[in-house]
Amino acid sequence: MTKVLFITAHPLEESTSYSLAVGKAFIESYKEANPEDDIVNIDLYKEYVPHIDAHVFSGWGKLRSGSEFNQLSSDEQEKVKRLAELSDQFIEADKYVFVTPFWNFSYPPVMKAYIDAVSVAGKSFRYSEQGQPIGLLTDKKAIHIQARGGFYSESPANELEMGHRHLQVIMNFFGVPSFEALFVEGHNKAKDKAQEIKENAIARAKDLAKTF
Repeated sequence: MTKVLFITAHPLEESTSYSLAVGKAFIESYKEANPEDDIVNIDLYKEYVPHIDAHVFSGWGKLRSGSEFNQLSSDEQEKVKRLAELSDQFIEADKYVFVTPFWNFSYPPVMKAYIDAVSVAGKSFRYSEQGQPIGLLTDKKAIHIQARGGFYSESPANELEMGHRHLQVIMNFFGVPSFEALFVEGHNKAKDKAQEIKENAIARAKDLAKTF
């Protein structure tokens, strides 16, 4: 059975979030086209995603030095265990749907914390003897649905966009061979066309989902 992670990073609801509204249309259309697939919703504003902090580094260091898990402090155990759960869930999935808004030229910090959680040597990538990174997720596919209030697809504005470009670099680093994008643009810049922009994006999302 194909497993799909539907990963959202927005604190609001689809009634007010363009990215979530388009993401919802995508995943519902995908379910219709693939009723047997297992779809897991991951709302990063509701999930516990530990930041990689001093407790995490300390816990990892102790484990590498041969300590047993029960020898870690309670904070170390909680965070190290949760990070392992997130990374295992990620590598066990077959497809990823990332849904984010465009904030301050990137995406919300919860998405960066999640990417840090699943970027694990030996799981999503490894290094060769020469120190070259080798992606290990070569049988996966992903799509990023991103809502941008302005227009950033064309140069020179596209040089300011860091969220999608970061995900693109990470997916390439992981070896993911197929990474699509669906951008919802201009609803704040052209408010008189906001509804039309949203409806067009939803229509594109439904079509993309059928072949994802």
